[in-house]
Amino acid sequence: MVDDPYSFGQIAAANALSDIYAMGGIPKTAMNVVAFPAKTLDMSILRTIIEGGLSKMREAGVVLVGGHTVEDSELKYGLSVTGFIHPGRILTKRNLQTGDRLILTKPIGTGIVSTAIKAGLADQSLTDKVTQAMATLNRDAALTMEDFPVHACTDITGFGFLGHLAEMVVDSGHGVRITAAHVPMYPEALEWAAMGLIPAGAYNNRNFRGSFVDFGATVTQRVQDVLFDPQTSGGLLIAVAATEAERLVHALRATGIESAAIVGEVIAEPVDRIIVA
Repeated sequence: MVDDPYSFGQIAAANALSDIYAMGGIPKTAMNVVAFPAKTLDMSILRTIIEGGLSKMREAGVVLVGGHTVEDSELKYGLSVTGFIHPGRILTKRNLQTGDRLILTKPIGTGIVSTAIKAGLADQSLTDKVTQAMATLNRDAALTMEDFPVHACTDITGFGFLGHLAEMVVDSGHGVRITAAHVPMYPEALEWAAMGLIPAGAYNNRNFRGSFVDFGATVTQRVQDVLFDPQTSGGLLIAVAATEAERLVHALRATGIESAAIVGEVIAEPVDRIIVA
């Protein structure tokens, strides 16, 4: 995703910890999972990656309890995370209620931006901005939503915004209406999408979940591409009671999550469909 090993470790750790936050839990322990090409990369790179990961674990209050390392031809790093939550407060993707509002906490388009970084098209300012966003824990968002009537939650990662939303909608007995103009996106991602600079994962996501999505005539192709763009360490997508949605957005922004926005609502019909207008 990025060239800097320390940032790579931070992003990978934040991405792994996000699954616990998305369920309303508190991460407590982690194990490193590493595949490293020792014959082609210096061990100092691995050391720096792990240091980056440790910095996010310390920030999250997580203890590293061990790990597994294998030699491989391609670099891989992640965490196996264990967290705690009261059994009666577990959040899943499967409890949408008609009228719920959907709130997204981070902008999307990082997959396209990362592709542009690899192509040498992104300037340092944007690279730093997106790197910081991906390395930001979803902890504050998770802690904030504890005080609100949240019915369902997921984090936005490799399946993209619409792919993860489809996991919430399909077989739920509900539908969802998304207002594309309200979804926070990186403007540069839209520009590069118009140029065709789109990662392969976006096409895979469309092929896998596109049959559940109906786009309005005004939703441009580049916006559609960003909505399917695979994310790394994206934000939380929160389904909350309509009466509390504005207050939750205000609370999220008060904690520094400035991109938090209401992006859609849960509707009774059409069932199992995502309408993007």
